[in-house]
Amino acid sequence: MSEHPEVRGCVLPLALHYSVTENTWVRVEADGTATVGMTDVAQNLAGMLLHAKPKKVGTKRERGKPVATVESSKWVGPVKSPISGEIVAVNDALAGDATLINKSPYRDGWIVKLQPSDLTSELATLLTGQAAVDAYRARIEAEDLKACQHVEGFEV
Repeated sequence: MSEHPEVRGCVLPLALHYSVTENTWVRVEADGTATVGMTDVAQNLAGMLLHAKPKKVGTKRERGKPVATVESSKWVGPVKSPISGEIVAVNDALAGDATLINKSPYRDGWIVKLQPSDLTSELATLLTGQAAVDAYRARIEAEDLKACQHVEGFEV
């Protein structure tokens, strides 16, 4: 099995932790921080992003509260955090090019890094590996979401 399986063309790396309902992901870093971003499914639903505005460094967020606002020509909305914590870094590159989220949702298009406040128990509420892929497959089929369209230069 690929470490980056696809469901209707939407890429879902197995190593990440997902909030399927919020279309966000978490990657735990070696230093104990947690990187948060939008999934390939989310960037596809939003369309080509025009703006991305993360909250400021030092802001404390509870799980389910916004860590950023993103805007496309068809949608403006929050990026809700899948875990609680304090924002310790933001992806400044998004200010100049929000399409990084469209082009590279799991690498260059990350949104914030958090110092988690309750990582172990909150990770237990998220899905990872094949369980995340199966949950996304069920959701995509139930909601009949269109296949992910990738911009030129898309990377995992």
